[in-house]
Amino acid sequence: MSADAIEGSLLDPQTAACPWAYYAQMRAKAPVYRMPETGFYLVSTYDDLKEVLSDPGTYSNDIMIEQLAGEAVAHLGRQYDEKLASLGWGHVQTLQRTDPPVHSRYRRLINRALTPPMVKSMIPGVERITDELIDSFISRGSCDFVAEFAFPLPGKVIAEQIGLDETQINTFKTWADAMLAPAQGLLTDEASVAHYAGLEAEAQHYLAGVLEERRANPTGDMLSALVAAPEEGDEPLSMHELQNLMNQLITGGYTTTADAIGNAMLLLVEHPDQMELLRRDRSLLHNFADEVMRYASSVQGLFRRTTRSVVLGGVEIPEDSILHIRYGSANLDESVFPQADTFDIRRNNASKHLGFSRGPHFCVGQPLAIQEMMIAFDRLLDRLDDIAIAPGATIERAPGFFLYSLVSLPLTFTTS
Repeated sequence: MSADAIEGSLLDPQTAACPWAYYAQMRAKAPVYRMPETGFYLVSTYDDLKEVLSDPGTYSNDIMIEQLAGEAVAHLGRQYDEKLASLGWGHVQTLQRTDPPVHSRYRRLINRALTPPMVKSMIPGVERITDELIDSFISRGSCDFVAEFAFPLPGKVIAEQIGLDETQINTFKTWADAMLAPAQGLLTDEASVAHYAGLEAEAQHYLAGVLEERRANPTGDMLSALVAAPEEGDEPLSMHELQNLMNQLITGGYTTTADAIGNAMLLLVEHPDQMELLRRDRSLLHNFADEVMRYASSVQGLFRRTTRSVVLGGVEIPEDSILHIRYGSANLDESVFPQADTFDIRRNNASKHLGFSRGPHFCVGQPLAIQEMMIAFDRLLDRLDDIAIAPGATIERAPGFFLYSLVSLPLTFTTS
């Protein structure tokens, strides 16, 4: 069918806030669809995404900001990097923006920081932080779940790993928001460039001090693993590379996990039968987390660049084209997930979702994110009953092309 028949646009905030109908149109009419506003090729079906994700030689992750934005925005991005480089360490291409074999080195080194034993050692801290956050609002019978729980939980987990105490969580959030500013479209003029670059440089200098301290006196934590002596054949990470990896760990492990926790609570409130099922059977927690990531992926899509002319989904795509691979749509593909529009925590193939990507760029933080979600909802369902959206509250999504975020989630509840 013709792509001309597709109605709407993912650049429309209302469509981005509830994209299911738009995704269904794409999958049915134009599975590989050239977006008229940007020229990007939107890839929407599960099989086509798997093909892209499994072939980094053809579909590269090495993309510069100039290829993703208009010249005005790209100019501000270049200014940001120049300002950051003058104050601290400018951005370099490392884990997320490289392809094998270069990517393989970064992957090996960062895998040491998030091994199963490392994640297991973090569980008591996640449990403690979860209970402390619930303690802070449980007596009121209400909370803004996003501001008071979903964002602080992964934020405090990472903040503790980099040596910040609980009184400095707002500092950590300010730094993380600054690191995300270029991707979130917050660079609007030279003043905003200077503001956010200054904040990221402040974070970089703090992190440099912590990393050097861990190098001299390792403690067995995530940062110690990053700066440990490399295995034979690997070069140690430079401070420049470490800064970029920390940027990715902080932004990837903080915002996307927070979004997943917020989306998960909203889905349970909207599907009380599923909440009751999870209350009764906690063995479903892992599958619940996977179903959340399938149904409402925190990252709805990311980018790839073609290194040669290809045919994908019957569409000819020239060399050096930008693809936007839409995880959110692939996760609703009926050919893989029957009754895909139904949120079902007992779904027997929920783990096949692409919410953490696949292939060489499968999310390194997936084990920690899943653990945080499981611990969070185990504790929340133990301690809170009758969870509902606060009367009169409006549920609002944050604007954005690739993240699926709640601005707030006002809840009421009784205590167990």
